[in-house]
Formats: sequence, structure tokens, C-alpha cells
Amino acid sequence: MLLAITALVAGIALLVWGADRFVDGAASVAKNLRVPPMIIGLTIVSLGTSLPEMIVAAMAALDGNRNLGIGNVLGSNIANVGLVLGITALIIPLSVKSMTLRREMPVLFLVTFLAFALMADGQLSSIDGIILITGLVLMLIWLTRVGMKDRHDPLVQEFTESIPDQMSMAKSAMWFIVGLVLLIVSSRMVVWGAVEIAHFFGVSDLIIGLTIVAIGTSLPELVAAIAGALKNEADLAIGNVIGSNMFNILAVLAMPALIHPGEYAPEALLRDFPIMLGFTAMLFVVSFGLRRQGGGVISRFEGGVLASGFAGYLYLLFLQA
Repeated sequence: MLLAITALVAGIALLVWGADRFVDGAASVAKNLRVPPMIIGLTIVSLGTSLPEMIVAAMAALDGNRNLGIGNVLGSNIANVGLVLGITALIIPLSVKSMTLRREMPVLFLVTFLAFALMADGQLSSIDGIILITGLVLMLIWLTRVGMKDRHDPLVQEFTESIPDQMSMAKSAMWFIVGLVLLIVSSRMVVWGAVEIAHFFGVSDLIIGLTIVAIGTSLPELVAAIAGALKNEADLAIGNVIGSNMFNILAVLAMPALIHPGEYAPEALLRDFPIMLGFTAMLFVVSFGLRRQGGGVISRFEGGVLASGFAGYLYLLFLQA
């Protein structure tokens, strides 16, 4: 048991660090190939927010455990809104000004409903995985076109500024390879540790994916959101969460569908998906500022509601487990 916990904790830490190195290397390689910085920011950098979840879901699916990956997707999306934005808004209220964010939020809602439609039959098929990957490609194209039309959008500028400094092609390739190896090794550690802990406590792999793994892979978003808010970059903080949730649904959920298609635990659709949809709806309302003029503001009170809702969700899982 101690070995499993150590493997899980160390695996998550290495997974997050390896993902950063992989993204830095990939972005720097693209930069050396003279790819426009905005394109790098809106594709490689933004996709990097969901890279830990994607690799964990893929490794779990390769082991024949699709429920762990599905739980990681749903749990991470719930944690991103309830935990990450909830705690960040408690520290400092978040105002939404970026027009890109206002365009992305309805898309997040549409992507969420797409996933619900695909999962409604109680299984994830290879066709579902192809549909999700196609949606991911279309979303990347759409984000790029939005950025090309509005280069002065705060979110576009922040993504561009997140690109690492120029490195030589050799050094960029080195970090790319090092990050990739770390992602593979650490994800195996996370999956093994999570499954062992689930078996030890007699709970389902879905529960472990919804809680320990999901919270662990959401910690980078929490750190980034708090840092962005303290720098008065609320658009970036909220944008990271919205982008991560969209990528989680389209890219991460596609992993078990493509690698190990089949039926999944029914409570994921009956219990966890409606809760994820509810958190998405709350984010949609407060971000659009339907009760205010001049834009949306996630106040400390609303942040407290989001954080309390997340705590209530964890308590529900505890009772049912």
C-alpha cells in the first residue's frame, strides 16, 4: 500500500513536470521551424494543459481499464471549475473581459453535450473516439482562426507569452524526448498506484479516477489560475480552465474509446456527468454576467459556492463508495 501511494504521488509530480518539459520542447521545435507564435500558443501550449490526463487515460486503456480514464476526464472537469476557479475566486474575484473566452464558453457547452450524446448508449465505441478526435481537430482550426482575426485579444496574447524562450534545435529536441519518456514512465506509475489503492480500499477504479487522479492532474491548473489572477490576468486563469475542459472531453475521452472501446460504469453517466454538466452551466452563467452589465465577474461568494459544491461532490462519492 505504501509503495502504491508513493508511486501515485511521485508519478503525478513527474507527470506534471514531464508534461511541461514536453510542451516546452515541442513549442521550441515549432518556433525553430518558424511556426507563428500565436499558432504555437493556441495549439501546442493550450493542448498541453490536458496532456497529463490524456497520457494517463491512454495508459489505463492499454491496461484494459477504461473507467479510470473516463473518471479522470469527468473528475478533472469538475475539479477545474469547482476547485480551481472556486479557490481562485475566493482569493481574488475574476472578471471576464476576453471576447475569445466569450466565444469559447458556448463551444464548451456544445462539446459537453456532444460527449453526453456519445456516452448515452452506455458505451464508448471506436466511432465515438473518431468523432471526438475530429471535433478536436475542428476546434483547433476554429481557435486558430479566432486568434488570426483578433490578435489583440488578451487570451491570445497570454498564450503567446506562455511560449518558452528560444532554444537551439538540439536542446529543444532533447527536452521533447525527455518529456515524452517521463510522460510514459510516470503515467504507468500513476495508473498502477491508483489501481492498487482502489483494490486495497475495495472501491471502483472510476472513484479513484474521479478523485485522487483527477485532483492530482488538476493541480497545475490551480497553480496557474492563482498565479494568473494575482497578476491581474483573470482571462488567462479562466481560459486555462475552459480550454482544459474542452481538451479533456475531446482528446482525453477519445483515448479509452479508441484504445479499449466498450461498456463503462453506468454511474459515470447517471451521477458524474450530470454533475459535470451542472458545474459547466454555473461557469457559463457567472462568466457571461447575465445579472450584471459590462461583463461577468466570478465573485468571492460565487467562488465559495463553486468550492462548496466540489466539497459536496467529494462527500457524495465518499458516501457511495
